[in-house]
Amino acid sequence: MAQIAYHASHEQFSPSELLSYAQMAEEAGFTAIHSSDHFQPWSERQGESGHVFSWLGAAMQACKLPFGLICAPGPRHHPAVTAQAIATLTDLSPERLWVALGSGEAINERITGQPWPSKAIRNERLLESFHIIRRLLDGETVTCHGRVCTDEARLYTRPPKRPLLLGAAITEETAHWMGSWAEGLLTINHPLEKLERVIKQFRVGGGDGKPVFVKVQISYSRSESAAYAGAFDQWRTNIFDSSVLADLWKPEQFEALAKFVEPKDLEQAVNISSDPRQHEVWLKSYLALGVDCLILHNVNREQAAFIEDFGRAVLPKL
Repeated sequence: MAQIAYHASHEQFSPSELLSYAQMAEEAGFTAIHSSDHFQPWSERQGESGHVFSWLGAAMQACKLPFGLICAPGPRHHPAVTAQAIATLTDLSPERLWVALGSGEAINERITGQPWPSKAIRNERLLESFHIIRRLLDGETVTCHGRVCTDEARLYTRPPKRPLLLGAAITEETAHWMGSWAEGLLTINHPLEKLERVIKQFRVGGGDGKPVFVKVQISYSRSESAAYAGAFDQWRTNIFDSSVLADLWKPEQFEALAKFVEPKDLEQAVNISSDPRQHEVWLKSYLALGVDCLILHNVNREQAAFIEDFGRAVLPKL
């Protein structure tokens, strides 16, 4: 059966709030928790950005579910240090962590002061980082002098079993490229036909038989108007093409870009409805593509109602 994960959004809520939501999600029947690594939020209204690895150390003790995260190894998270963090978490909570690795976004990575490279160079860095992390977790001593440098790096604390290392992709081209080396795919809820193409390209590129995780952005509230208003308030800065989202580097730039977004425009990126049955239909259509995990991100601020209502009316149907 596919896992149904609750997405803990560090851009929108403090670490302490997210800890309580993760516990609520476990009690409500979600079967995993997922979180993403940010240094800045997408807008001042979101207003938070806790450190994901620190949070996972606490959350994985407070909840007994599997946990996942997406992060971008590079200047901000050197892959050797990333591997060390992964190893520590999996020693504390064996076989309960998966990690998706992506090429990064300027809003998080430019804070180091280093130049923001092209997508092609970021992909080269990502592939090098993936192999460095995997080799370190497998117990090797790693030296690499390429887009990333390590010099006889070795992990002294390692987990009994290495966690799954996914690749994070939004486009068909990136998914196809990742199929040959990533151990699974993490993507987002495109319109159904496009999502099907992204998954197909991953499988055709070498990912056949590997797990596929889909992060589904929804806005659920107990009234239709609140569902749209909440999505508009919190997520209108996030609906643009990935090539645009990756290169902006200040929350105010996202705010300026979203100045002319209308509430209806969010429907291209967010499943918005106050009807649990409608969400059930949408989620079942993703599961029909052979997805192994759906990560549900309620993009508005009404997390408690979302967790309670989905636990009662949606999760049992999935």
